[in-house]
Amino acid sequence: MSLKSIDLGDGLHVSPQGFGGMALTAVYGGADPDTALATLEHALDLGVTFVDTADVYGNGTNEELIARLLAGRRDEVQIATKFGVSGNIRTGEKEVRGDAAYVRACIDASLTRLGTDVVDLYYMHRIDTRVEIEETVGAMAELVAAGKVRHLGLSEVTATELRRAHAVHPIAAVQSEWSIWSRDVEAHVVPTAAELGVGFVAYSPLGRGFLAGAATADLPAGDMRHTFPRFDADNQQANQVVVDTVRAVAARLDVTPAQVALAWVYEQGRRAGLPVVPIPGTRRAQRVDENVAALAVSLDAEALAALDAVSDAVAGARSADPTWVSSGRE
Repeated sequence: MSLKSIDLGDGLHVSPQGFGGMALTAVYGGADPDTALATLEHALDLGVTFVDTADVYGNGTNEELIARLLAGRRDEVQIATKFGVSGNIRTGEKEVRGDAAYVRACIDASLTRLGTDVVDLYYMHRIDTRVEIEETVGAMAELVAAGKVRHLGLSEVTATELRRAHAVHPIAAVQSEWSIWSRDVEAHVVPTAAELGVGFVAYSPLGRGFLAGAATADLPAGDMRHTFPRFDADNQQANQVVVDTVRAVAARLDVTPAQVALAWVYEQGRRAGLPVVPIPGTRRAQRVDENVAALAVSLDAEALAALDAVSDAVAGARSADPTWVSSGRE
């Protein structure tokens, strides 16, 4: 199957929906590598060719898993990976580093784990506030010149940081959380990206499963969602109104809640005037089918009004550390 590709930014053509690889490692509980690979293969068969990972996911094991996909199908995939965060993101024990020497070391390690000689999109995962962004992006630009990277991206940057980075080297994409219950990027980052011709990659478009109606009241031990304020028991209860609204819209349109959440992200991109590629993650092949079907879902004015209004009812910050996301530094 083939999905019509889009120009995300800087001439980077990707599938209109990507695959978030983080879910295939043990951030939301255990994950079986063979099942994960089968899910990736199924996504690629459906035309989902834009695959997202990072060196910190599973401490490199996520990249090694995706290497198994690339081994026989590299020419079909636009692979995106990230550097800049080390430690354990599942428990919140992490640090950020963006100096030039670290950038150079990280790409070589990622290329080895991925079993490829070039990455299509290389992201700075988080900003190292101790290092000027010009130094970090300058080192990333050297990787493009060396043929190790094709395009550059930034994750969770402010509008000002994006402008400074883009002045050093064209940025193809900004990746940040964007969904019905995470709209802070619309204030500054989204308009700046649209102005500069930078595409937007929306992670957690399903609210880490919450917007899709996934049961999260009793999260398993080790599940990364324990570290997010929105998944506190009181906040989950308050946020049930968001889920109820999504479900009501889905029932009226005869689609699933996940499809409503994804269709909303696509509509926001159209309203903002920039290409948006959500990267939902899942371990199950049938969920990939459901997510891809969202490309054909159209939300009417009544649905958009209901979903836009409920965003104001969200309880809890999207990160326990305000500086970890762009809005905390704006």
